[in-house]
Amino acid sequence: MRPRLPLRPRSGPAGLRGLLRLPRTRRARRRIVQTGMLACVLALAPATWMHAVADSRVRTVAQVPSEDVAVVFGAGLWKGRPTPYLAHRLDAAAELYRAGKVKVVLVTGDNSRVEYDEPDAMRTYLTARGVPDKRIVSDYAGFDTWDSCVRAKKIFGVERAVLVTQGFHIRRAVALCRAAGIESYGVGVAEPHDATWLYGGTREMFAAGKAALDAAFTPDPTFLGAREPGVSEALAAAGR
Repeated sequence: MRPRLPLRPRSGPAGLRGLLRLPRTRRARRRIVQTGMLACVLALAPATWMHAVADSRVRTVAQVPSEDVAVVFGAGLWKGRPTPYLAHRLDAAAELYRAGKVKVVLVTGDNSRVEYDEPDAMRTYLTARGVPDKRIVSDYAGFDTWDSCVRAKKIFGVERAVLVTQGFHIRRAVALCRAAGIESYGVGVAEPHDATWLYGGTREMFAAGKAALDAAFTPDPTFLGAREPGVSEALAAAGR
């Protein structure tokens, strides 16, 4: 006698209706709704935390309080030069320096390979716009926002800073630097709502979860070496 084969699930509209059919009991339906609501709350919690921490600390160049140090986060190079978004961050930092809002600029970015050097490209851009080379300090291991914040605190001894980045990123930067122990204000650089801006805004939705975990567990950055005197020396040269 031939063995009976297991029945295949029905396909088509009838089978789909069976899969989508709600549970019969009110209790089971309530549990599904509660699970969905909990999932939404958990998904939105990191972004809510960032806004709660940072909203009151985001200012314009004209409004931001004066601090000794500005921190500019890397945003990529194109043929060895800053991308437009990174250039706009550096323009804002140069404006802060010319206005007397900051004395030293810490540029933090990726130099994980010889042919890719964000901090040196950022330094070159700033000096061409009037920021003296001796007032610029380079962090070559700022591989992400958390790494940059922790290194600014633990390696360069930054206690207070004005952070400079795009508007869609500034709240995460402020929240993470405050979690790293830096009293921070942020300047959010405005950009046209083009494809790059939309990509950046969408990326922030996913980056918020990692940011919340970094703030909660405070892991060490990729590289954490000895203290560097660059910021304190630059401030001393500025007559602080």
